Amino acid sequence: MKITVIGAGINGLSSAWALTRDGHDVTVIEQGAIPNPLASSNDQNRLIRFPYGASEGYTRMVSDAYRAWDLMWADLGETLYARTGTLAIARDEDSWTDWSANTLARVGVEATRLSPADVGRIFPMLRTDGMRYALHLDSGGELFASRILESLARFLPGKGARLLESTRVASIDAVTAKAVLEDGSAIDADAIVVAAGPWVSRLVPSLAARVTPSRQVVAYVEPPPQYAEHWRHGPMLMDLDGAGFYLVPPYGGTDMKVGDHRFSLTGQPDADREPAEAEAREVFEQARRTLRDFEQYHIKSSRTCFYTVQPEEQFIIERFGAAWVLSACSGHGFKFGALNGRNVADGISGRRPSEEIAAFAAGGLVSQ
Repeated sequence: MKITVIGAGINGLSSAWALTRDGHDVTVIEQGAIPNPLASSNDQNRLIRFPYGASEGYTRMVSDAYRAWDLMWADLGETLYARTGTLAIARDEDSWTDWSANTLARVGVEATRLSPADVGRIFPMLRTDGMRYALHLDSGGELFASRILESLARFLPGKGARLLESTRVASIDAVTAKAVLEDGSAIDADAIVVAAGPWVSRLVPSLAARVTPSRQVVAYVEPPPQYAEHWRHGPMLMDLDGAGFYLVPPYGGTDMKVGDHRFSLTGQPDADREPAEAEAREVFEQARRTLRDFEQYHIKSSRTCFYTVQPEEQFIIERFGAAWVLSACSGHGFKFGALNGRNVADGISGRRPSEEIAAFAAGGLVSQ
């Protein structure tokens, strides 16, 4: 079959990867460069971790995601991942970490409960005041996001895929699987995959009522010398209670990164891309309660990223006519990129019904 994939972020390129494995004739269309520096998935790193609050579906899905990444690494000939381990901090009663601990126990994922004294002894770069306990997992790590996109962009042409950069799609016809470009030309196919990130509702207007672009700011941070080595071997940090944050340690030549999971639900992805210094400081300030000697950390740089948010933070992989749409990363979708690509290929190749794939993507308990 001839397949047109619109968008060369992680969902689009992963779909192209999985579809070429099935022998399909794939064309990827990207409005910017490949990788696009404005893409939601283009950054130094993204996290993959098992703690998922009360969501048993997404917790179980992480194992499927790891298997899909392993398949991709075998094809690419390189593993663009580093295991860091995971440390989730519990402060409030009935917190996200409490829910995660219960779900992990039910699913059978190994996790160790650490007292504040244990945390201070094992991780001397952390403060423990106000901490009830922490949940530590050996599993979890960093996916080197921009390097994955670059590797896929190099790999796919060798598998027969055509990559069209700086090419804007004006509209799609989901009945005929036609993509009409801004210059008036058209690309015909047997199926279309729309993976256009925060621009998705421009091509699939029906999604405008379901998903919202959200401008987020992350800060890249230099730790003080006395903690640099601890962080080079430290865990990802999830401290989500209240005005919470996540922290990505500096593995594989990346910078330490701090971000939050508070959605702005504002902004336009074509503009408003330069973060103010005060915005980066506001994000990093949330880590004050957790980082020992906080004032000795230095913000090196910052950037904006646009998520596409669904109210329940669920993913959308749905078929409409001859088209499939992948959307609503909701800030936690990169880890499932390779798996999402395989799911789309399963649907297009007829191995699984579209209804099952949609339910699975939304966090339903559907076995792979």
